[in-house]
Amino acid sequence: MPDRLPPLTALRAFDAAARHMSFQAAAAELGVTPAALSFQIKTLEEHLGQKLFRRLNRAVELTEAGRALAPGTRDGFEALGAAWRQAKTVGAGQVLNVTAGPAFTSKWLAPRMFRFAQLHPEIELRFVANLRLLDIERDEIDVAIRFGYPDDAGLLSIPLMHEWFSPMMTPDLAARYPEPSMLPASVLMHQDDIAFLDPPCDWPSWFRAAGLAMPAGRGPHFSHADHALDAALSGAGVILGRASLAAGTIADGALVAPYDVALTTEAHYRLLAKSGADQRPEIRAFIDWIVGEIEGARPAAPDFRYVPAAEVAR
Repeated sequence: MPDRLPPLTALRAFDAAARHMSFQAAAAELGVTPAALSFQIKTLEEHLGQKLFRRLNRAVELTEAGRALAPGTRDGFEALGAAWRQAKTVGAGQVLNVTAGPAFTSKWLAPRMFRFAQLHPEIELRFVANLRLLDIERDEIDVAIRFGYPDDAGLLSIPLMHEWFSPMMTPDLAARYPEPSMLPASVLMHQDDIAFLDPPCDWPSWFRAAGLAMPAGRGPHFSHADHALDAALSGAGVILGRASLAAGTIADGALVAPYDVALTTEAHYRLLAKSGADQRPEIRAFIDWIVGEIEGARPAAPDFRYVPAAEVAR
């Protein structure tokens, strides 16, 4: 007769404590008191007939039995969580949870969503606009659109579009600064959400690509690219604009990119989902739609001199 399993609450207490190696941190995660968590682990040790932790002065460490149990409980609770999330989708209709950065959501996705809704009224889209890289497995996300360098092992990963950067401003400011050498007299606005790019695609890099010295002085910084874009639309200054986010404002003439030098990067947009998820009809429909939108909206390449950021990196 197989051994009777211990209570699930005791195993969950052990799993949390083994991951944190702290009863206090594990108790905070589970929303219980340290004393209650300690009681659950004591119950588990009595059930097993062996100690699972060595209690030290201000820490704990796993015993040999604890080290044997920890990987299985971790994997078991992850599998239970995944099964539960999958079960919740059964009979819930075609709901598609999509995450993307706030700027991409507001400047690229949102203006186009009515077309997806017209094509697929049976699919309910739910958006999570977040700079934090949500976990597709744990955060109930069906599709993620991310900008950066691929590190997508084990996931379905579909490249969407590359990016270039060039100064963008209102037509009035472009008339005031017709030459790149005049830019030091303008207000240069900075976007901190792309600070992770390496090599950087920032103002010093662009000035080097244009053969100019970076001017002294400081300008305003924005943590979100869409806020910087809105500031540029108001005439507050000049941004090193991203082609993907500014395409609409460039097309309607609200902003212009008057200079012929653009920085390029190996970072790019891609669509991520669980491996094999493209077999789900709603995910397949979204993939086909967004790829078609990108192809249909892709303008002719401007007559720029495209400079890889790596060529001007220091």
